[in-house]
Amino acid sequence: MFKNQSIAVTGANGGIGRAVAEMFISNGAKVAISDLEVPSKTAKQIGAAGFACDVSDEDAVKTFITEAEAMNGPIDIFVSNAGVGFGDPKNAAGASNKNWELSWKVNVMSSVYAARAVLPGMQARGSGRFVITASAAGLLQQIGSASYSVTKHAAVGFAEAIAIRHWDEGIRAHCICPQYVRTNMTKGFEFAEKNQDGLLEPPDVAEALRIAIEKDEFLVLSHPVVGEYFKHKAMDYQSYITGMNKLKQKIGNDQLPK
Repeated sequence: MFKNQSIAVTGANGGIGRAVAEMFISNGAKVAISDLEVPSKTAKQIGAAGFACDVSDEDAVKTFITEAEAMNGPIDIFVSNAGVGFGDPKNAAGASNKNWELSWKVNVMSSVYAARAVLPGMQARGSGRFVITASAAGLLQQIGSASYSVTKHAAVGFAEAIAIRHWDEGIRAHCICPQYVRTNMTKGFEFAEKNQDGLLEPPDVAEALRIAIEKDEFLVLSHPVVGEYFKHKAMDYQSYITGMNKLKQKIGNDQLPK
């Protein structure tokens, strides 16, 4: 279903971004990938076009989109995948202003910048898809990283805004909300390795996205149990807060994100 489609993926030098790009390429798409530095090796290995893009900079995002469209044509699917995460040193407000601001720019505003650039063309053509890689933390919470959880909640909210505002114009939005996946962000995080719901591999997430697109489903839940946790949270918020605090105590401060 992606044959000859023009697709752009940010944060794609490895992890989920690379796996998503590979999934699209294996299904016949023309893919442009970006990362902070030109992902030349990855691009060559998977058969994509590689570009440098600092997604915290709106001009850089617009340039990447312009370059991707010049090579592969108007973008049919944009995957806003780049993300950052930082721990809270002492308390929920303990991360530095620098880390909070970078989290906001990369985890939220990068998607806004990209949407500003690609949505007008999608509206004119009456079709297109915008994918945001959020996190289960965007529906629930990443204990020990308020900046990550807050900005991922915002990422989910922006994906919802696109889905609701533009559905009748033929534009679909998808929001990827996995739990722990084996990437650089979970490397050395013991709790992720031992997570009861399983540490997935990036291709598992890519396959979940393929299925969600095929079914026109908004939420991409590579860990289906996240949907059940989300329902429980909505139905009994106090129980959710209490349960998460118990989980925090079980984890211990030494295993929280740094």
